[in-house]
Amino acid sequence: MKCKAFLALLPLLAATTLAFAEGTKLPTPPFGKEPVVLNAYFETGFDIPFKLAEEFTKQYPNVTWDIKQDQFTNLINSTPRLLAGDNPPDLIRLPTMVSFSKQGLLKNLDGYANSLGWASWPVPQLSQNRVAADGTRGSGALYAMGLNYSMTGVFYNKKLAAQIGMKQPPKTLAEFEDLLAKAKAAKLLPIMEWGSAKSGMGLAFPLQALMASVGPTQPINDWIFQKKGATIDTPSNLNAAQHLEQWIKKGYFPTDINAIEYTDAADRFTKGEGLFTFNGDWQNPAYDAAMPGNVGFFAMPPEKASGSPAAMSAPLTYGIAAKAKNADAAAFFLTWVASNPVARQINVDVGGSNPGGPADAATPKVKAGSVTNETLAAGVVVGKAGTAMDFIANSTSAIFAQGWTPELQKMVGGKQNAAGLLKAVQAEYLRELAQ
Repeated sequence: MKCKAFLALLPLLAATTLAFAEGTKLPTPPFGKEPVVLNAYFETGFDIPFKLAEEFTKQYPNVTWDIKQDQFTNLINSTPRLLAGDNPPDLIRLPTMVSFSKQGLLKNLDGYANSLGWASWPVPQLSQNRVAADGTRGSGALYAMGLNYSMTGVFYNKKLAAQIGMKQPPKTLAEFEDLLAKAKAAKLLPIMEWGSAKSGMGLAFPLQALMASVGPTQPINDWIFQKKGATIDTPSNLNAAQHLEQWIKKGYFPTDINAIEYTDAADRFTKGEGLFTFNGDWQNPAYDAAMPGNVGFFAMPPEKASGSPAAMSAPLTYGIAAKAKNADAAAFFLTWVASNPVARQINVDVGGSNPGGPADAATPKVKAGSVTNETLAAGVVVGKAGTAMDFIANSTSAIFAQGWTPELQKMVGGKQNAAGLLKAVQAEYLRELAQ
C-alpha cells in the first residue's frame, strides 16, 4: 500500500500553493499557432474545469474546446464507451482508473511526467494516480493527473449553530451527535444532503466520515486502492454504518433525500436549510458568496478525544484517452493548470482547493474570513495525523452507481440495514474485480 505518501502531501499543499515559482517557465506549447480543438468530458455542477478551459483559450486563442458534460454517475458508466470510441476524449473527468488502464483505454502519462516537469513535483501528487501491474493504486505507471487537490468534511451554518448553543466545532463523535439531537429538538434540519441517483448518493460522504471516526483509515484506503484481500465489510465499518442507519431513523436528513440532486442540496443549504452538510472545498466559493461570514468547516471528529480528525482528500482526477488525437495539447493543459499564476488563482477562487504543482510555489491568496481558510487549516491537521482517505466511490468503476447509491437509497427507504449494506457493496466490489 503506497497511499501514505499522498497523506503526507496535505501539509505541503496547504503551505505551498498558488503562484508559480519565480523564474520557472512553462515548457513550449506543443501546438504552436495551428488551430486545435480539445475534445473534453467534464462533470456537471462544478465550474472549475470550465473556467480553466476558458482562461486557457484566452491565453492560447488557437486552442478551443468541444466540451460535453454529464452527471457524475452517468459519466462513470459511459467512460468505457467514450474511451473506446472513434473520437475518444483528449481530456476526461476520471475518478477511477484501474480497470480502464488495464484495458488499455487510458494513456500512460509517464512520458509527460518527465518531459513536462511533473516528475520534479512532490511525489504524492502523482502517486494516487499510478496503477501497478497487479492493479493496485499508489505505484506503477501514471494514468491521470489532478486539476487540484480537494478536502472534504462538515460545513455548518454559524447562525443556526448559535441557536443550539454550538460555540465551537465538536471534538468527538459523541459531541457531534449531541448537536444533531439538539438541532432536531429545535426543529432544525440537522443535516442537508443529497441522494438522487442522478448525482450519486451523498450519504456516502457521512458514511465514510463515520468509518474514519470509529475505526482506522488505512483499511479504507486499502479497499479503495484494491489491495489484495481488502474488504469494506469490517467490524468498525459496521459500527459506522449502524450510526448512519440511526441518523436516518432519527430524521437527521431531509425526508425527500432520495430525490435531491447535488446542486439542489447545495442551494438549499445556502438558503438556511440544514445546520450541517457533508461536502467538499470545491463548494467554498458558492458558500462564501451566498453565506458570507456565516459558514464554518471542520474535519470529522474522532470517536474518542484521544483520536484524530479524518477526511476524504484526493485529486480532482483527469485522464487522457489512449487514442486521443490531441494528447500532447491535453497534457500541456494539465501542466498549465498547476503552473500558470492565473490558472492557480482560478483553482483557489473558483475551485476552493489547492492546485498542487511545484514544491516551491508560493502560498495561496485567500480572502480573509473565507471558509477556504478553514478547509486549508483542516487539511494541515488531517495531513499531519495521516488520516486522509480517497473516496469510497472511487474503488471501482461502477461501485458508486451499482453499489453505494442503490444500497444507501434502500437504507433510507427502510429496505436495507447496516450489515446488509456492507455485504452488498463488497459483493459488487468483488464482482467488478473478477471481470
